[in-house]
Amino acid sequence: MSQPAAYRAAAEHAPAGVRPGMNAVRLDPGQDEVVVFLIGMRVNRWRRLRSWLPVLAAMPRMLRQLQKDPDLGLLRADLYANGRNFVAIQYWATSAQLYAFARAPELTHAPAWGRFNRRAAGTADVGVWHETYVVPAEAVEARYGNMPPFGLGRAFGVAEGRVSAR
Repeated sequence: MSQPAAYRAAAEHAPAGVRPGMNAVRLDPGQDEVVVFLIGMRVNRWRRLRSWLPVLAAMPRMLRQLQKDPDLGLLRADLYANGRNFVAIQYWATSAQLYAFARAPELTHAPAWGRFNRRAAGTADVGVWHETYVVPAEAVEARYGNMPPFGLGRAFGVAEGRVSAR
């Protein structure tokens, strides 16, 4: 596919690791939905380390478990920190897999959630939140101009051009 005029010279100038030009997310033909799960915490009282540090430490453990077993459904996760806020942006194969992971007592999330509720929820030293977005695959649009693999494109792959997900 030809690149938009503004991007045609990008291939000559792109630094290492950058996919030059205009690209779009590439979903598998059988992909019915795209699941974006945002989960995070906010440290409300820095001095209450015993309240918030276990919450912060739980996320890498969960992600390691998910990365070791692709059948659980996590496609990609990226971690971000901004001041008091810590966020994981996750991309899942299906919403059913996300919900199954969240509830399975033998996996890392349900026990960590129970510990949080017993030890820290009532202190308000740390806040927790999540947002789940389940989007029909045909409604997804994700474009990248002169970017390394990022977001949905990193989870699913990218194709050259200005195409939408389908």
